[in-house]
Amino acid sequence: MLDKNKKILVTGAYGMVGTATVKALKEAGFTNIKETGRQELDLTDYREVDQFFEKERPAYVFMIAAKVGGINANMLDQVGFMLENLKIEMNLFEACHKYKTEKNLFLGSSCIYPKESPQPIKEEYLLTGPLEPTNEGYALAKISGLKMAQYFHKQKQMLTVCPMPCNIYGTNDDYDLEKCHVLSALIKRFCDAKQQNLKQVTLWGTGIPLREFIHVSDVARGLIHLMDHFESSELINLGTGLDISIKDLAHLIAQEVGFEGEIVWDSSMPNGMLKKCMDITKLKALGFEAEIDLQSGIQQSIQEYRCVRNFH
Repeated sequence: MLDKNKKILVTGAYGMVGTATVKALKEAGFTNIKETGRQELDLTDYREVDQFFEKERPAYVFMIAAKVGGINANMLDQVGFMLENLKIEMNLFEACHKYKTEKNLFLGSSCIYPKESPQPIKEEYLLTGPLEPTNEGYALAKISGLKMAQYFHKQKQMLTVCPMPCNIYGTNDDYDLEKCHVLSALIKRFCDAKQQNLKQVTLWGTGIPLREFIHVSDVARGLIHLMDHFESSELINLGTGLDISIKDLAHLIAQEVGFEGEIVWDSSMPNGMLKKCMDITKLKALGFEAEIDLQSGIQQSIQEYRCVRNFH
């Protein structure tokens, strides 16, 4: 169990997952939390990272900061997604080792798994086949971070927990269509269409792919639970074990929004992986399950989006 009085560093503390994690840590009674974002600390600059760790000396580090984005952003900037994430990971792992942190967490992603992975995806399916090309740069960076965690554990006895979450959505999500993920993009498209009285919404792909979604509040709870209960640097899936087709997801969101127009699918645009649902047997064995069901999470997200945009 983590000592609630020892210093915890949360990188990426002002992003969706970071904000939820800080909130969950405070609710769980942790009293010494150091939050950092891009403004305070450039994680791609090792000199800055080294000076920061020398001053702050955290006992625990939540490595949440990353360059992230949806399918379009990944396709347009493979170099950036790979390079920036590799720099962040290398600098953090090196500093954690140098300043002798007690335990760390490296946040991965389910996109590390092979494109044609058997379903549901078990942890051991990593590196058993080619990756999905549309986000290969990001996936390779996250695989490198996972391997770095394992090498540091084996060679230097530095323990880093490595949860691999499925698609995350919820409070403080990004609704920029150039960067956001599928669920937040759909909420934006349908809310905007309803508000503008549009008769039609065109969506990418065929709608056939199946995806698994977890609310960011459950992710935050899961990260803390794993830091408390998991003593391994082997990757562990963090999800719900339930998936839904993009087409069904679109219809569900349209229904919750009250959009009654036509949904058109642009099959000339990429689908990404056709199915991506994770096996959560190991997670359940550690006593953790997600609490927010998809429909409730979507209703909450629609409300939050409309509130921010002053829609009614």
